[in-house]
Amino acid sequence: MAEKLKIASYWAADCGGCDVAILDTHEKFLDIVQAADIVFMPIAVDIKEKDVEAFPDGYIDVCFFHGAIRNSENEHMAKLLRRKSKVLVAFGSCAMMGGVPGLANFKDREGILSRVYFESPSTDNPDKVLPQTETQVREGVLTLPAFYEEVKTLADVVDVDYFMPGCPPASHQIVNVFQAIVAGNLPPKGSIVGASTKSVCEECSRIKENKTIKRFYRVHEIIPDPERCLLEQGIPCMGPATRGGCGAACPVANQPCRGCYGPLDGVIDHGAKYISALASVIDANNPEEAAKIFDQIADPAGMLYWFGLPASLLRRVRK
Repeated sequence: MAEKLKIASYWAADCGGCDVAILDTHEKFLDIVQAADIVFMPIAVDIKEKDVEAFPDGYIDVCFFHGAIRNSENEHMAKLLRRKSKVLVAFGSCAMMGGVPGLANFKDREGILSRVYFESPSTDNPDKVLPQTETQVREGVLTLPAFYEEVKTLADVVDVDYFMPGCPPASHQIVNVFQAIVAGNLPPKGSIVGASTKSVCEECSRIKENKTIKRFYRVHEIIPDPERCLLEQGIPCMGPATRGGCGAACPVANQPCRGCYGPLDGVIDHGAKYISALASVIDANNPEEAAKIFDQIADPAGMLYWFGLPASLLRRVRK
């Protein structure tokens, strides 16, 4: 009997949905554990950091690292698992592009701490106390991870072998990638796996009529026609600019694509590419009218870079 693979999954700065997505492979998860031993997965297996440190370098065959790099602990674990793993996969939007945690890059460290510890309505902090990385108490020194100035992608701190987008990656794609790993049928290093080279729009079955619009709507402001293209009904949908592979899961469920699979091949900046898609549906007679229509989009920067600000050309706020 061939030796089983050793796989790991780790959760840095994210919501944990990527780990849940692995468990959501349902009965296919049994196929995974039949072919591989899970040697580190904090959500499911009680193995501690010290156990990972004791592994020989390269002991783990494949590590699925999900979550962005928000603090020093995230970076420490990224470097530890990089050293212990033969193959490291940036698993999910947060590890690959920064994800939703990356929206924090619209603020700097000082602004975030000030909001959380001084300004929020529920905060009572008259002494202006902020978290410290070290605090001396009677029993010894307590430590906390250092909070970074900006959110980083996994590839910003370690060498990454493969990138698997999605918030979270679709379960059928997780199974496909795992089967490719077991078969030794992975593409060249640096490839995006578990996704398509086509756009979400090309996977979406909604009727597209090349209609233009005079205004944009937020999803709660309109009951969309379930058959027609959401963007052509004035609902910003990032399907034209976003990599497919999810089966257009959100548009099928009557929700606009949010862009979690990231940009298509050859696109340098996801948000900038989507601006051109928005411009293609605006029905305006002059630049002033076009600007007024575009201004109807709430929080355009947040929408354009919902999942990829740290990986974009913009990357972070600058003073």
